[in-house]
Amino acid sequence: MIYKRFFKRFFDFILAFLAFFIFSPIFLITVCLLIVSNRGKPFFFQTRPGKNGELFKIIKFKTMNDKRGEDGELLPDADRLTVTGQMVRKLSLDEIPQLLNVIIGDMSLVGPRPLLVEYLSLYNQEQARRHDIRPGITGWAQVNGRNAISWKKKFELDVFYVDHLSFWLDLKILLLTIQKVFVREGISADNSATMEKFKGN
Repeated sequence: MIYKRFFKRFFDFILAFLAFFIFSPIFLITVCLLIVSNRGKPFFFQTRPGKNGELFKIIKFKTMNDKRGEDGELLPDADRLTVTGQMVRKLSLDEIPQLLNVIIGDMSLVGPRPLLVEYLSLYNQEQARRHDIRPGITGWAQVNGRNAISWKKKFELDVFYVDHLSFWLDLKILLLTIQKVFVREGISADNSATMEKFKGN
């Protein structure tokens, strides 16, 4: 498919560059707020698997602090989510830095979300197909429930996108994403401030 092989990357670069330029004032304000909230650490870097499982560094705004319990382990997400971080997540501002990942070429605007490296060995053969394309800032699973749906359903939606990737589907997902930002639904799972970890099938 011509769009998948050539034009998708072209559109990704142009749109990500323009979006980052447009959102740069919000980006700078958020950085300043998080510097105060997180004691000088506005960004969160983590290794994630991309296309074909190749690893890259994803960049996001840091919405949780690094508080640990008496055992030295990090506290649960709900206990580490800061007030500023909660606001950033509700407005989906934590995704803005990932535009840099798109510009570099590690990610796409639309595609399966890049998850944790530790999940790679837990996927079955069908679920692993989510890595046949570049991961995205938003995706088919994000506009159909985000963190409020099960892992099984999330992976089914990811693979559906891989099989049906097209310009029109990407456009639909981008428009629905804008709508979801204003509705602010599906940000958290029922029993967690974020999505609970995937533990395999």
